[in-house]
Amino acid sequence: QVQLVESGGGSVQAGGSLRVSCAASGRTFSSYAMGWFRQAPGKEREFVAGIRWSGGTTLYADSVKGRFTISGDTAKNTVHLQMNSLKPEDTAVYYCAARSRVRAIVVPTIRSAYDYWGQGTQVTVSS
Repeated sequence: QVQLVESGGGSVQAGGSLRVSCAASGRTFSSYAMGWFRQAPGKEREFVAGIRWSGGTTLYADSVKGRFTISGDTAKNTVHLQMNSLKPEDTAVYYCAARSRVRAIVVPTIRSAYDYWGQGTQVTVSS
């Protein structure tokens, strides 16, 4: 059974920084790509950032480009999201996701492209 567990969420003032992490476990788990999505109250879950392990390709949503950085270690099945210059509109539940069943040619940005999901961690940015 594969599990993705997020950690590191919390509350911060606008302009501050937070780092959220995700650890994947499972006897035979491996992934081709991992990503972060977020969902604010009353809104759809949206892509934030992703990383394709082959080549280390990363991709970011325009709204976070230049402020967020995704990194990770495929051997350790971990992925992190460093979030700087946070804004109140970044407030959301952040979800980690992994693509494991089919090789990723590009960084997936849609929810259905990912096979496993974490439970989410709350990030709150106050003005």
